[in-house]
Amino acid sequence: MDAFYASVEQRDDPSLRGKPVAVGGQPGARGVVAAASYEARAYGVRSAMPMARALRLCPELMIVRPDFARYRAASQQILEIFRSCTPLVEPLSLDEAYLDVTANRWGEALATPVARRLKQCIREETRLTASAGVAPNKFLAKIASGWRKPDGLTVIAPERVEAFLQQLPVDALWGVGPVTARKLRNIGITRLVEVRAAEPELLRRAVGSLADTLRRLAAGEDPRPVVPDRPYKSSSSENTYNEDLLALDEIRTEIARMAQQAAAWLARKNLLARTVTIKVRYADFTTITRSHTAVAPTREPEEIAARALGLLERTEAGRRPIRLLGAGVHGLVGEEPAIGLPGVLKFEG
Repeated sequence: MDAFYASVEQRDDPSLRGKPVAVGGQPGARGVVAAASYEARAYGVRSAMPMARALRLCPELMIVRPDFARYRAASQQILEIFRSCTPLVEPLSLDEAYLDVTANRWGEALATPVARRLKQCIREETRLTASAGVAPNKFLAKIASGWRKPDGLTVIAPERVEAFLQQLPVDALWGVGPVTARKLRNIGITRLVEVRAAEPELLRRAVGSLADTLRRLAAGEDPRPVVPDRPYKSSSSENTYNEDLLALDEIRTEIARMAQQAAAWLARKNLLARTVTIKVRYADFTTITRSHTAVAPTREPEEIAARALGLLERTEAGRRPIRLLGAGVHGLVGEEPAIGLPGVLKFEG
């Protein structure tokens, strides 16, 4: 989706249309930009940027508090459009998904007309725009989807894969962020296709176990299938505070509240968790995490909160000012069926 949160706000509030809009927190409260409209991006405003900096770049910026209930509702509407075409839909976030349309309910032989029809359906039913990438695999489709935003459609036919790869910088590869890109540039690799010709041991020394994956991607190879309804791996929440927290009782209350929120999420998803984690960021931006894993999984709020509070004792909470706290659960498993009840049924004619 194109500038999804900001686009939903502009759709629902005519006074925001055509204006530079940032969805996020207030600049005086250490807010950050969650999404920026394309009008705001023209000034250099980007997501994850401190809102105070965004305002310096664009003094006319209109700041809107996020409304995730509305964004989730729009996302579900879009997912239903996708699933009307194919059951093979793999959501990545509220505003992004992969679809395998090799075989589809619309009877289209080619993916490009499917993409055009999906874009039209989204526009007509939600009054929002989407950008699509059509390609033989996930890696190429991901790059193509961002090639001509907003409202774009980029098609990489199999016979055009090599020509497309030749255009790309090395940081277009998955797993290559600023640090890895710098390591690759230090050994003379600036373009994606140069990864293929790199001496294997030199590449491995630069990026470690990532070397083989990068070499495959640089050849345009990505065998991963589209996996619908990906299982949950973790859930967490965090909060940056307007003023640093100093009082230990207040810090403990916040951690317990977040841990109980995680337990409530587990109950809604009918899941159990083995691992409890907390995150603490001190006023000087030093960030630490602590975790505890138990043999028996649980979703009991009191147990999860108690473990989170135990982890808090392994920090300097109450002795150093804290600007951010977080808590979460990992190592998720489904609830075991009750003893004596059948878990599997088999029918034969």
